[in-house]
Amino acid sequence: MSDDSEREYARMADEARREADEVAGRAKAEADRIVAESQSGEAKDETLRQLGVMYGGLIGIAVVMIQPFMGSATLDLPAKISSIAFAVSVPLLAALILVNRQEMFRGQRSPSVMVTVTQAVAEGAAFVGIVAGFWHIDWVAGVVVLASGSVAVGVHSAGWYRLEASRQSAS
Repeated sequence: MSDDSEREYARMADEARREADEVAGRAKAEADRIVAESQSGEAKDETLRQLGVMYGGLIGIAVVMIQPFMGSATLDLPAKISSIAFAVSVPLLAALILVNRQEMFRGQRSPSVMVTVTQAVAEGAAFVGIVAGFWHIDWVAGVVVLASGSVAVGVHSAGWYRLEASRQSAS
């Protein structure tokens, strides 16, 4: 390659790097704007309120569902699974209620990875406990709760997305 070709190649490479940096900067700014919008004001407050209601509701469901198993001398497999799942979820959900109260006081979500992992474990264990509890009553009831719970997650996600998308387009 001649010196002119090398210079031209270096110039083009520098220009491509600058353009890539500029595009990356714009993308990051847009992502930061979207995150800030979704985590500010009323939306953030409502998310925190919904989490508190969900954690408390799951604890309430666990307390009601575990009652029949407390005095039983023997438990079948679904009842044991339900009991163990609730034994995992209730203390974690109680801790998450306390974290949620602090988040509401501070007006922001906790950035802790441990909190995020605990949310997934606690909610998953509670769901397993609910499904297993209904399975204990009748396997068809367990399957129905499993299916309707999955549909409910989809309904909540679609509803939330549509509401937020329509709010964004109205702005």
